[in-house]
Amino acid sequence: MARGKLRIYLGAAPGVGKTCAMLSEAHRRAERGTDCVVAFVEHHHRPRTEVMLHGLEQIPRKEIEYRDTAFTEMDVDAVLARRPRVALVDELAHTNVPGSRNAKRWQDVEELLAAGIDVISTVNIQHLESLGDVVESITGVRQRETVPDEVVRRADQIELVDMSPQALRRRMAHGNIYRPDKVDAALSNYFRPGNLTALRELALLWVADRVDEYLNQYRSEHQVFRIWGSRERIVVGLTGGPEGHTLIRRAVRLAEKGAGGEVMAVYIARSDGLTSASPGELAVQRRLVEDLGGTFHQVVGDDVPAALLDFARGVNATQIVLGVSRRKSWQYVFGPGVGATVARDSGPDLDVHFVTHDAVGKGRGLPAAARGARLGRARVVWGWLVGVLGPALLTWMLTGAAVDVGLANDMLLLLTLTVAAALLGGLAPALASALVGSLLLNWYFTPPVRTLTIADPKNIVAIAVFVGVAVSVASVVDLAARRTHQAARLRAESEILSFLAGNVLRGETSLEALLERVRETFGMESAALLERTGETEPWTSAGSAGPRPARIPEEADVDVPVGDHMTLALSGGVLPAADRRVLAAFAAQAAVVLDRRRLRREADRARELAEGNRMRTALLAAVSHDLRTPLAGIKAAVSSLRSDDVAWSEEDQAELLAAIEEGADRLDHLVGNLLDMSRLQTGTVTPIIRETDLDEVVPMALGGVPEGSVELDIPETLPMVHVDRGLLERAVANIVENAVKYSPPGEKVLVSASALAGRVEVRVVDRGPGVPDAAKDRIFEPFQRYGDAPRGAGVGLGLAVARGFAETIGGTLDTEDTPGGGLTMVLAVPTAARQRPDRPAAAATRGQEPPGAAGRP
Repeated sequence: MARGKLRIYLGAAPGVGKTCAMLSEAHRRAERGTDCVVAFVEHHHRPRTEVMLHGLEQIPRKEIEYRDTAFTEMDVDAVLARRPRVALVDELAHTNVPGSRNAKRWQDVEELLAAGIDVISTVNIQHLESLGDVVESITGVRQRETVPDEVVRRADQIELVDMSPQALRRRMAHGNIYRPDKVDAALSNYFRPGNLTALRELALLWVADRVDEYLNQYRSEHQVFRIWGSRERIVVGLTGGPEGHTLIRRAVRLAEKGAGGEVMAVYIARSDGLTSASPGELAVQRRLVEDLGGTFHQVVGDDVPAALLDFARGVNATQIVLGVSRRKSWQYVFGPGVGATVARDSGPDLDVHFVTHDAVGKGRGLPAAARGARLGRARVVWGWLVGVLGPALLTWMLTGAAVDVGLANDMLLLLTLTVAAALLGGLAPALASALVGSLLLNWYFTPPVRTLTIADPKNIVAIAVFVGVAVSVASVVDLAARRTHQAARLRAESEILSFLAGNVLRGETSLEALLERVRETFGMESAALLERTGETEPWTSAGSAGPRPARIPEEADVDVPVGDHMTLALSGGVLPAADRRVLAAFAAQAAVVLDRRRLRREADRARELAEGNRMRTALLAAVSHDLRTPLAGIKAAVSSLRSDDVAWSEEDQAELLAAIEEGADRLDHLVGNLLDMSRLQTGTVTPIIRETDLDEVVPMALGGVPEGSVELDIPETLPMVHVDRGLLERAVANIVENAVKYSPPGEKVLVSASALAGRVEVRVVDRGPGVPDAAKDRIFEPFQRYGDAPRGAGVGLGLAVARGFAETIGGTLDTEDTPGGGLTMVLAVPTAARQRPDRPAAAATRGQEPPGAAGRP
């Protein structure tokens, strides 16, 4: 089934006539025989809108009850069942009443489109999600109902419904939009002329960008390579030189002469990365063009004129602004230059402007500075010494020697110095060495000597060959050195990128550690990841490393944007352009780490919420069943005792009273566990730790189990423990009651204690069915019952409370299998610092039990 088409009427403000335009389109289609229905249109009691609804079929709305109030929403099911050709749906950004099919109306529209139904809808510019901050800064009103930009951008047609601010205010004053009692307030607040003008400009610019997208898509689909001058787009070619500021400002002035002009500054970087502009100067020029409303682009290309023209044609530019060449006159022998080539190849549809500046004809500067930075200042100095002083010293030695080695050997020796100069200092010292060597050969070694005249033509050829070979060898050696430097740099970059890729896969590096790695890798003083929520919001630091990190991008020496509202800011020096490529990868990784950290926090919060929901659900189940069971027994017994129809004997009355007491005790136990679990969940348990004898606490914990069901073995020699007596007693009581509950009839539960390595272990041993290893951790979770325990056996909080209390007092609670079958609970608590005083052992027997064992009354 083909997807339906979406047409949107976009308005700059309420009241411009979007709904009327939509209804007019519906009437036109209905007159042509199109099956068109009104799925949802809100007329807001505007007479003209109500009149325009006449003659159109309206789908009945769906009524929804929410907080004792009836609301009406679009009935999506009814529209899908009716299956019209076109459905009118007003107010695309509307939030549906809770209980509706979807949370947002645009989601309802998506269902209709997926079903093959064409939809005509309306939306105001202030409801676009990306413009929320801008609209709030203009009007002071935060739009709560928004629609994602992508939903509107995917529309097949977008039609702007426009109206001047003055006309809209007149409509407002005439009562065509709001009721008379609201007109004055609206005109004084939201509908001020400034607000309406700004919103109108936002709408016009947004639609213009959308039209640009349509145009580019059409040109791409139909392979249109000619420039269509539908809008003035001016491309500024930057070299990173000082003339860039003049070019940018001139281009901006050209753009201002035409409505809707756009400036795009572009820098063409060579792919080998061997020659590059000053990154600091490029950063300044980028800020300048962005401050003036333009955009900055960096394109890689070895053929600069071709890359510049391809970029201009790709963005459908109409003009190119270039600076007059900085080359000196003699440098034109090597070619016409970038400007002349661009002007020659631009064609008739692209104008090229040449702008004069202060650096015209002053040269592009020597690249030796870049080579010096690459090879090191010491190597460059040695290269010049070997290339200039070396030939002079060698000539002095050869002329003073008694034996003439011959002109060929003289040339080879001088050529060796030229190669050495190239290896040490690069191309410039080598060229100087070749020039000096050729002059010395002519003056001292070719007849007639001591003159620049060469008598033998063969010597002229020899010297020319020497110069050619020297220059060639020097060029090859310099190129090899540069390629070696490039390979080393690329290897270092690959290692860094491999490190980043590994961190992405493993998710190991924290944000602070990554920023510290950035600072160390590039030798910077500090690094900070800055972010903000909107264009007008202040910058905040998401993480930093090093002293005195930048608080805003303008304070940093280097800043790399990451998206629209995040940037990596470094202080401590300016980085070369090649380093910014790796820095961009670090910046992207920092954003990923930050997003991962926030997602982890959100996941933790979601997990806590899910656990809370599970706890509440289980608590509701416990209240609805387990707590009602003893209450039902108590009520039944009380009702029986109060009944006048039956004469109860003393035995029956005693039995009923015992049932009431048992139910009350059981209810008290359940409520106590619920309260204890609540205290543990909210962290309000505050232990009072003190030194305690274990044989004073454990016997007190056995009051809730039947008499004769527990055997107690607490040695007198145990050290004192460092615990909260009340919490320890509750923990032991819950463990013992759980063990008694699952023990077979007639089997006693053994409670023993022993000292081991600074702690005392209390072991509660039962001979019940035991617990599989896979379920041993699960039995400590709240509201868990193991196996086929009856519902009336409790709410499943006993062991959870026991472990919570044990951990609160610094102990642990774990499980072991009982040899021969059953389960052993091991409660370990820390011992006290001082020794147990010598005194008689506490009574450990109850009733007729022998010493060392205890039954319960």
